[in-house]
Formats: sequence, structure tokens, C-alpha cells
Amino acid sequence: MTRLSGFLSSCCQVLLELSIVIPLLKQKASLLALCLAASVNGAFAASLAQPPYPATPLKPVTDVYHGTAVVDPYRWMEDMKSAEFQTWLRAQADYTKAGLAQLPGRAALRERLGQLSDAGESTGGYKSVAGQLFYMKRAPGQNQSRLWLRAGVEGAERELLDPNNIPGEPGKHAIDWYTPSPDGKRLAIGLSSGGSENSVLRVLDVASGKFLSEAIAHTGLNQFGVAWFKDGSGFAYNRHPAEERYNKSAVFLHKLGADPAQDAPLFGWEVNAQEKHALADLPYVYLSKDSRWALAEVLHGDAVERSYWVAPAEDLLKKGAATPWRRIIRPEDKVTEATISGDQIYALSQKNASRRELLQLDLRLRATLFRPLLPAGESVLQDIKLAGDAVYVKALDAGVSKLWRVEKKTSKGKPAISTVALPFEGTLREISPLPGGELLVLHEGWTQPPQSLVLMKPGAADASARRVNLQKPVAVDTSGVQAERVMVKSHDGVMVPLSIMSSKSAPRDGKRPTILIGYGAYGSTQEPRFGATRLAWLERGGVTAICHVRGGGELGEEWHRGGHILTKQNTVSDFIACAEYLIAQKYASPATLAGTGGSAGGITIGGAITQRPDLFAAAQSAVSLSDMLRMETTLNGAPNIAEFGTVTNPAHFKSMYALSPVHRVRDGVNYPAVIVTTGANDPRVEAWIPAKFAARLQAAQPERYASKPALLRVDFEGGHGMGSGVSQRLDETADVWSFFLWQFGDVGFAPKR
Repeated sequence: MTRLSGFLSSCCQVLLELSIVIPLLKQKASLLALCLAASVNGAFAASLAQPPYPATPLKPVTDVYHGTAVVDPYRWMEDMKSAEFQTWLRAQADYTKAGLAQLPGRAALRERLGQLSDAGESTGGYKSVAGQLFYMKRAPGQNQSRLWLRAGVEGAERELLDPNNIPGEPGKHAIDWYTPSPDGKRLAIGLSSGGSENSVLRVLDVASGKFLSEAIAHTGLNQFGVAWFKDGSGFAYNRHPAEERYNKSAVFLHKLGADPAQDAPLFGWEVNAQEKHALADLPYVYLSKDSRWALAEVLHGDAVERSYWVAPAEDLLKKGAATPWRRIIRPEDKVTEATISGDQIYALSQKNASRRELLQLDLRLRATLFRPLLPAGESVLQDIKLAGDAVYVKALDAGVSKLWRVEKKTSKGKPAISTVALPFEGTLREISPLPGGELLVLHEGWTQPPQSLVLMKPGAADASARRVNLQKPVAVDTSGVQAERVMVKSHDGVMVPLSIMSSKSAPRDGKRPTILIGYGAYGSTQEPRFGATRLAWLERGGVTAICHVRGGGELGEEWHRGGHILTKQNTVSDFIACAEYLIAQKYASPATLAGTGGSAGGITIGGAITQRPDLFAAAQSAVSLSDMLRMETTLNGAPNIAEFGTVTNPAHFKSMYALSPVHRVRDGVNYPAVIVTTGANDPRVEAWIPAKFAARLQAAQPERYASKPALLRVDFEGGHGMGSGVSQRLDETADVWSFFLWQFGDVGFAPKR
């Protein structure tokens, strides 16, 4: 839900997706079946043999916002621990499970998804320390990624930790994050269960594979890892109060073997008298082996711009909270990322350029004077990595990754700048510095499985990319699949990128089963990503498309601001424009088009189906922000004000109320069939939020419960998606796709009478 979810998705959840494309041998038969289905789709009336929806109590509560009265009949759901809500949630989950079980094609689809998911290995989370490479890996048949270690990039490997098989600690766990010590002898690891992201910080001894005594709760905000002391004797880490989740956190100092209850605060909420921090500020401290400075970073909730401080690293242990921090970057500098090397700060700023520029700051100078290194251009600068004598900048150029190399040393005041050649157009999902100035990257595309590559240091005997065997080779055949990127005119004339994946042989007849995906928040980008399980849809002659709506960052900060608080309607309008394009270009028709959006994308899909229900046969609203007026009352509410606004601001309220999905549903409207999915342990969008949306849709058209239902699917061992096992994700995919295919009129998914 927060901007941190983008980081988690790239470093944890996506490690579970595998890299395999199979020949589309069965496509011809599937196409014939779908053509037959589409020909009778208009008259297709198979219905679930289900009773009406479980009863939902209505207990109206009226709030008045700036003179506007808003009635909430489902306020009682916000007490999620109440027996009434839990009983209702179970009843809804059972109702949905019983209905989906009647779709005959679901079992075969789930089996196919499992085959694709188990067709190869996936790795990621690369961290190179002291001649060792730590990484996550999932092999076929495994339900969760495990932690591995190998000597160098191509040495012998061994498994370090299976989170679902920890001696003496029964139950299923997920590794949320981990950080090796500078000597590679220990690992700080965040472990959680049930998709809760409630990390408990543990310390693993690498040689023995056993945990030390540390077990520090409330450490789920360390997605960027912890800062080990140079001697490996302890670390600085973020911890939040027990009663909070994202707010009032601070950085603490911990010495190995000490009682965590005695850990001293160093930086953050109510710690530093000279620096006042806001409720939603998220503080972190970083230490670099090649710098005498400690770098403190503060994320201001989900705002894009960050703040930074520096202090002598040796002062942290000596002075603790009395450490004299020097603020070097403020929100008005509009810096989105910064890193340190020696006495130099390298930062990406969008103050003078929407697509950002790379700046340098010399800490030896008392004045805060930024020097431009890499000027702004057409590419959107996204990420910084330091390796050897160069700064590497990942960029997004026309939808695909680009990598710039900027020399640290300058000639006549200017650095040498070059681009690094990549083997194909795709996404650099990971960039990890290696000894000697090389880079280990994970590179993939819409139709290219992830490849682990070592990018050589310029000037080496062979300066090309070298593929390394971090995943077992798999047979790949992408000849039957195509990916294209088109530009679609939105309601106001703005051209919106649309990525489309389909079978090359699928006819453009308006009858293809099509899924349109949209997100659009936090400036996050939807870049080319390979998904093995996507092939189960394309095999059927299907189409998947991603609309890169405003609110995302695909075209820079202006693109983000184009779908932000007061301009948020553009996010929905862009999605609608992409749906209209797919229909006009005969990829699909309103009878074979489904829309989906998750988390903040719940605003996107909720707005689309309430404003243009005629465009879609079905939709999925996943772990979705569906009640925009009450979101800020949750533990994750304060951080999100920077992205979605606050009801305390009259202008914000007007925009939020106009788009809030649960408030836009109207009785008697023929909405598409909708499956709302949620995790009972979701810490980012609490389960009552999507539950309200499902209840409101059910109330709006109760008579259509059997043919165009609104279903609520609940994973009681899941959360926002992070930490979910492979089987959980495949079960949900099978349910949602089967639901779509039933609604498209696919005879193989017609409920048996």
C-alpha cells in the first residue's frame, strides 16, 4: 500500500515468480472453444446454484465533512476483532468458496498454474559481502523462497535458512528482509508469519546456521535493512511502538547479546531535541565501509521527497541521541534518493526536472551546494548504485531500463558519462555491486525470463555482460508470444502508455478474454516483468494489458502529480481510455474484458467500474483502498495522507469523496461481476476496507447474486501479499481467472446446474 510496497515487491514477493515460457501447443483448441463461447456469450445465463448473499447488518453512522453529510452503514466492520465482524467475514468467505467450487474449469486451471510455477528456479535479493553472495531462491515444489549462500558469484552454494522449517519454531514464516554484517559472518533477518509483515528481528550465525539470542519485535519497517557497525558487534535499526505500525518510529542502537529492551534510541520520533519529526516520518541510518560519515534518511510518510542528515559515524556509539546531526537535504530539495561514498553525497533530485537529475554534494564544504553530474533528459532517473570508481544510475526510457555510468573522478570539472549495454530491452530488477567494480544484475522482459548477469567493469578484457548460473537453465520458447507498447489518447488529449501481451496467432476479432491492469500511485512504475503463470492465460488465446495511468512515475514526477489528490480522476480516466482502446482495436469487447487493480489500484478499478460499468464483464478489486474517507483512521492512514489527501482539507475531501469506490456505488446499476479479494492479516489496507466495498456492491444489486455476483474472497493466513506462499497466490489466481472466464461465457467454466 505504501511506497515501501514497491521495494518489497521487487525484493521479496517477485522472487517467487518463475522464468519459463512454453510453446502454445494447445492454443488452437482453446481458440475454437473461446470463439464458440463468445458467440453465445450474450445469451449465456448459467448461474451459480447459490442462495442469496449472507446477511449484512446495516448500522448507519453519519459524518459531516465540511457541510456534506456522509452516511456509513458499515462502520461496525471497523472493529475487526469483534465476533460479529469475524462471523460475517467467515460467512462471506465460505459463500465465495462454495460458489467458485462450482466452476468446472477451475481445477484444471489451478493445475496448469502450478506446472508453470514449478517449471524452473527463481532467485533474487542479491547481497555481495566479504567474497560471499547471499540470495533468496525458490526451487520447484517449494512454497516459499529460502535463503542461500555461495562463495562468490559462481562458487559452491549451500542453503542457510528455510523459513518454513526453523528448528524448534513451528509454523510458516516469511523472510521480510535481511542484511549481512560487513565480514559476512552474521545476518540480521526479519521474520514474520501469516503475511502480517510483523517482522521479528533475528540474528543468524552464518557458519553454524543457528540463531543468536536476539528476538526484537516491531521491526517490520526495516525493508531497507539495518546498519551494521563496521566491526560487526551490533547495528542500528528502526523500531516502532507496540501500539503503532507505521508511525512514531525511531532508530535504535543494538549490541549483540544485549537486552533489546535496553537499546538506546538514536534518531527519530521524540529522540532529538534539535530535530522535530512528524508522526508519519520513517527514519533510517546507513553506514558505509568507505565513509567516516553516518547518513540518516527520513521518509515523510508516502511523500516522494525525503530528508537527509549526516554525522560522524564514530559519534553514534559514543554520544547516542546526543549525536550532532547536520541536515543537508530538505523536502524542498525534492530528493528522491541519496547515497554516500567517502565525503560525497550522490542524490537524485526532481526540483528542476520532472525526470530528475543526478547531483553531487561535498560534505567537506559547510555550505549545501549541489553540483550536477548527470543532467535531466528524456529518461526518468530511478535508482543509484555505487560500484568501484563509478556511480551507476538506473533509468526508465520509453518503458524499458537504461543504465548510465558516471565516473566519480572528473576532468575539467565534468565526469565521463556512458551507457551500459544490456542484452535486450527489459527491466533491471536488481543491481548489486560486486568487488572490483562489477555489477550483478537481474534482467527480464515481458517475454524474456529473468537472467542473472555480471556487467563487467569498463576496460576489462571482455566488457560484455556475462550470464551466471544463479538459476537452473530452463527451456524457453517465446516465439508464440508478443509484447507491444502503444500510446492511447485519454480524455484530455494526454497520451497514456499501454503495454499489451498476447499470442501472436490470436485473431483481432474482439472476442479475446482480456485482463486490463492498472495501479497509478506513489510515482511507482509498472515495468516489463516476466510471469510464467501469465502463460496459462495467453495459452487460452487471452490478452493481458497494463495501462500506465497517471499517478505512477513512468513519465516522471509530472506524471505522478497528474494523478495525485486533486487530479486523481485522471488515474481513472486513463484506465477507462485504455479499456476503450482495447475494445476499439478489437482485442476484446465489453463481454470479454475484465479490469483489475490492487491496493492503491483499488481506486483505479473502483472508479472505472462505477463510472463506466458498461465497459467490463468482470473486475477484481484486490486488497484495495476502497473507502478513501476512512483510510486515514487506520494505523497506515497518516503516511498515506501525502499521497491521497486528508478529509480535514475541504478541497481534498471533495476530490476523495468523488472517487471513493464504496461511496460511488449506486443502487440498481448493472455493475460487472466483481470479486473482491483481501487478506485477514493485511497491515496496509485493513480487511474491513475491501469488505465494505463488497457489501455495498451486494446491496446495490442483490437480485444478481447468481449471475453477476459481488464476491468477497478472504485469505485468513494472508496479508497484503508480502510473505504469501506460492500456493496461496496460485489459489487466488485460479479463483479470479476462473471467475473472469465464467463471466466471459467460456463454456468450460459454466457452473454445473
